[in-house]
Amino acid sequence: MEVEETVETRTSWSAVPGETYSILCDHAGKKRKQDPAPEPVIRITEDEEEDEEGEMMSDHMKESEEPSNKRVKPVAKSNSLTGVITPVKTPALKRIGQSISRSISFRTEARPLPPAPLRSRPKASSFPRRRNSQCWSDTVESHDLTAKEIKRQEVIYELTQGERQLIEDLSLVKKVYYEPMLKLDIMTESELGQIFGTLDSLIPLHEDLLSRLERLRGSEKTVGEVGPTLMNWFPCLEAYVTYCCNQVGAKALLDQKKHEKRVEHFLRLCQESSFSRKLDLWNFLDLPRSRLVKYPLLLKEIQKCTPPEHPDEDTLPDALELIQSIVAEVNKKTGEAECQFYRRGLGYLEESQRLPEIQQSRFLYCHGELKNNKGQRLHVFLFELALVLTRPGEDREGGQVFNVYRQPLPNALINLEEIPDGEAGGGGTFRGAFTGGNDKVKNCFRVSSRGRSKAHPYSLQANDSFSKQQWITCLRQAIVQSRDRTSQTRQSQFSLHPDPALYHIAELSLSSDTDMADHTSR
Repeated sequence: MEVEETVETRTSWSAVPGETYSILCDHAGKKRKQDPAPEPVIRITEDEEEDEEGEMMSDHMKESEEPSNKRVKPVAKSNSLTGVITPVKTPALKRIGQSISRSISFRTEARPLPPAPLRSRPKASSFPRRRNSQCWSDTVESHDLTAKEIKRQEVIYELTQGERQLIEDLSLVKKVYYEPMLKLDIMTESELGQIFGTLDSLIPLHEDLLSRLERLRGSEKTVGEVGPTLMNWFPCLEAYVTYCCNQVGAKALLDQKKHEKRVEHFLRLCQESSFSRKLDLWNFLDLPRSRLVKYPLLLKEIQKCTPPEHPDEDTLPDALELIQSIVAEVNKKTGEAECQFYRRGLGYLEESQRLPEIQQSRFLYCHGELKNNKGQRLHVFLFELALVLTRPGEDREGGQVFNVYRQPLPNALINLEEIPDGEAGGGGTFRGAFTGGNDKVKNCFRVSSRGRSKAHPYSLQANDSFSKQQWITCLRQAIVQSRDRTSQTRQSQFSLHPDPALYHIAELSLSSDTDMADHTSR
């Protein structure tokens, strides 16, 4: 039995306030590479394993009786990725954590099996505990509902079950991860407090909603009006602002602590245990954020299945507007916290690199790995008002630091140029970008400054064409918005301090042409 590996995303895309996106990316801003098409994989469950083995032995006996001259090509082993996350522009709230799905796969080669007795069935404890995929219709013996109302009950039931599962997972995190690591002194109380944040306070919050939803179920296990309950409970989700804003630093500290043998050993044992369902600690810590962004989707589904004459018809739109505003506020605050976190992690080699535009930036458009024309890997940050190229490193305590490379560029002064595939950028070649003598340089673009003498042009290379287009899209958006902001600032300054030569214009009376003529003739 093998656990399928996962791949971290390589580029992280943010959202401009007011825009909504639906794809997840991680906090470190790395884009997930697209896996090649996986080779055939045979998947079996615990109940099917015994029958599978019997069929395999039966086929082997047939082959031993009737030899065949056919050449059997073995199935190559390969890793498959069950949840590929496309790296598109994503709100900071969704970018903080990673959504990883794992599965258990049984790989075998298509060759005759050697004569051997049947394997005994593994103990049940060796299999990961799976969620029960029960539907609302499975909980009732009979009902007299329309197809639309059945769908409505199914969505409400999914909402209820999701709360129950979240409570179980958060309680498990506290009991299995936090408390043992504190008692065994694997981490200090301060470090655990930073990693787990206010997770413990979220459990009673969701227990409250679960009890409210269960009280709504009637004798026939149907829920009538759910809108007022959600309207009254949604304001409690403002507690997520504190939790989600802490996640950027929490993920960075957790990644740092994983390099310690005791921490790595403990987390690995937990992940290999059946209760974890093959998920790591960060998967559990990211569950509340994932749950938060799902509420608007569930509410929209309930609204679609609600008939016009239903009492929820008037309250569901208000509840949807409320939860969307809360998610937007959490996303905005999370983006600001993420921006501040990476600003603090910048290391300046020269004082001239400390542009005021960097400190004035409130959010990140995107950040991720790019190569320069020498093949050097850089971590590039596109802040609200500045583009900063850095080289990742470590500080004295082992934490991650980003040393600023060359001179940052204010977004308002950036000139952007897309380099066609096959052309070298910046008068040089992209070393390390070639895999053969005839290969062409691809996925490159160039940025330069219009007014800063120290800022040389930078030719940069993305990992693939899709990442390149995302960088170009974000850069164009950042340039336009920065120039608009600069223009508005100048206009406001002009209105506060107008030209003295134009003062007399304000004294003109426009009530009539006669008054104007009299004023100008004086």
